Amino acid sequence: MTIAYLNGQFLPIEDAKISPLDRGFLFGDGIYEVIPSYAGRLVGGQLHAIRMANGLREIGIEFNNNIHAPDWQMIAQQLVDKNQAVLGEHIGVYIHVSRGADSKRFHAYPTGVTPTVFAFAFGIPASNKADRRSVTGLKVNTEQDLRWRRCHIKSTSLLGNVMHFQHSQDQGVNETILYNEQGLVTEASVCNVFMVKEGKVYTPPLDNQLLPGITRRMVIDSLHKDGTLTVSERQIGLDELKSADEVWLTSSSKEIAPVVEIDGKAIGQGEVGRVWEQALASYHTHKFSF
Repeated sequence: MTIAYLNGQFLPIEDAKISPLDRGFLFGDGIYEVIPSYAGRLVGGQLHAIRMANGLREIGIEFNNNIHAPDWQMIAQQLVDKNQAVLGEHIGVYIHVSRGADSKRFHAYPTGVTPTVFAFAFGIPASNKADRRSVTGLKVNTEQDLRWRRCHIKSTSLLGNVMHFQHSQDQGVNETILYNEQGLVTEASVCNVFMVKEGKVYTPPLDNQLLPGITRRMVIDSLHKDGTLTVSERQIGLDELKSADEVWLTSSSKEIAPVVEIDGKAIGQGEVGRVWEQALASYHTHKFSF
């Protein structure tokens, strides 16, 4: 039995109950984060906490004077510690904050309601080794990005992402990479995107059409710290992506995942690349320092 967190209490997940009038249930009115941990150590905990605070501010969820905003890192670490015996040493923590439960269903933000804070732990795979011979690359497809225009907010309103991800599942591949009306790559349905061209690493710049991924940020900062690879943020066309030497997807649960095929066409030689090995080694060196 795993232990969850709900509104200040740690309790068995089966006992965690939320009102059907909660706006997270009715409207997807909330913010969430997923924080990974390996061997009991959180990865990017501070960065996730900052993004959580930014997201709550963006949609106007506030903790009043009597209810201080929870310490997100402390909650995550306690859930890791309390669940290791059941889930093992590699654990992800999902934290979800909704605006709370009102007495009626009404679109406008209510006043005087208390935010609902829910979190739970789940097992995640061990990190991949920085060895391209030991990793199976991902196969992905592409689709025009049909989500809303505030994708920089890590909202719990994820139906658009779910539908794009389901497209990949229906096609028998691992993910869907998205592009906008101008044919520029935004991100994947649940990941950020990187490309390697002639030994240099590129990723789309941040704007409202893509999420400022924590792993994305950590990969960029790790490569800058080591200085062995040049990494830049710039626009990437879909055709350019398909002709890249390497393509990667990044997320908290995938870390850096190599892509070997897009829309049935091999990327590079159709094998996991050597630059990916360098990048993952760099990421592993620095990931606990953020």
